Amino acid sequence: MGDAVANQPAGPGRPASPADRLAEDVADVVRAEVRAVRGQLADAARPAGLGFVLLAAAGGCLVLGAGAASTTVLRMLETFLPRRLAAAGLTGGYLAVAVVLGRLGLNRLRAAGGSSARLADEVHDTVSATAGRVVPAGSTAVRDALGR
Repeated sequence: MGDAVANQPAGPGRPASPADRLAEDVADVVRAEVRAVRGQLADAARPAGLGFVLLAAAGGCLVLGAGAASTTVLRMLETFLPRRLAAAGLTGGYLAVAVVLGRLGLNRLRAAGGSSARLADEVHDTVSATAGRVVPAGSTAVRDALGR
């Protein structure tokens, strides 16, 4: 009985041989699985997309909060320091913290080795070159401002 089915001529939509039928069945299963995975990925991406948006909004709020805190500290410093000195002191403090955190970060990248170490070296070289141009220009600007 199985031979009778196997030897039947191909009809419309029906493969001619068992190998062709098997290939078609496997292709159907694969297509169904791909559709299922695509649906699962789409379902997983929707909440992730909202999560990214919420994280970006949280980052924006963090920047606004840091700005407000900075303004508060500046106003407190201005109660007992001249305005320019308070601004310069706060700026100097931020720059000092940035240097310390930057060095710690670069040291961690170097310790990781490989491409991270190369990246750390490139960042260090770029920052050093930029600082070499900015610091003299800033010093000149401060001297000019204080000389007025």
